[in-house]
Amino acid sequence: MPDRAHPLQPAPRQGVPEIRARKRSAGSDPLVMITAYDYPSARIADHAGVDLLLVGDSLANVVLGFDDTLQVGVSDMEHHVAAVARARPRALLVADMPWMSYHLTVEDSLSNAARLIRAGAEAVKLEGGRRRLGVVEALIGAEIPVMGHLGLTPQSVHAMGGYRVQARRREAAEELVEDAKALAGAGCFAVVLEAVPDVVAARVTATLEVPTIGIGAGAACDGQVLVFHDLLGLSEAKAPKFVRRYADLADVAVQAISSWASDVRAGSFPADAETYHLPEAP
Repeated sequence: MPDRAHPLQPAPRQGVPEIRARKRSAGSDPLVMITAYDYPSARIADHAGVDLLLVGDSLANVVLGFDDTLQVGVSDMEHHVAAVARARPRALLVADMPWMSYHLTVEDSLSNAARLIRAGAEAVKLEGGRRRLGVVEALIGAEIPVMGHLGLTPQSVHAMGGYRVQARRREAAEELVEDAKALAGAGCFAVVLEAVPDVVAARVTATLEVPTIGIGAGAACDGQVLVFHDLLGLSEAKAPKFVRRYADLADVAVQAISSWASDVRAGSFPADAETYHLPEAP
């Protein structure tokens, strides 16, 4: 692993205020966000020069093997946030608030968010629009930065009837725009837009003074986010339409381990150079 002065890594580090100001319409470069779930993935992504690391509740799918994101709780997220934080990333560290961690009472929401912040997160992300305003305002009132998430919200998979593109109809698109305006007005420093038509995402992006970060929302957003395992070809699941795979590391890893196993079975591993010996007698 290269040192932290890797030439691909931009400097200086940007905090929430700087991220909030990153609008492409004002001449800023697009924001780059990727998920990270542990120390190695955080180190790799940070050295690649991303702007934000998201400890996503997609942890449930790509790391823990569940079918949806509803299976992880605050303790799971806390554990993985702490692992990512130990990499001391330059990128802003955002943590997903998992399902049912902000749906009951404001007091519960504050307590759960505080656990993620104490674990090392610098901001939290939660799903939903105007119905979440009370929680968003309480978190921001407690000096906890909040990132919004609209469109396809995976924690609502059952209510939505599956993982489907959202805001295709005019009424739904208008609702999404109003939700985005409400979140920004409540103080969210950025809003993720997932699986919505590009024209809807473009309208939201043009409307908000804070950046939008798209995933399956077209090229007009102020930034883009992808799942680490999807981008690198480490996920066995069929990739969504919006994923571009830049490597097939699962195949590389299988081939490497297969080669090692063959060497073990053939007796060529370990070799003499890989073996400890007693010192020669004087």
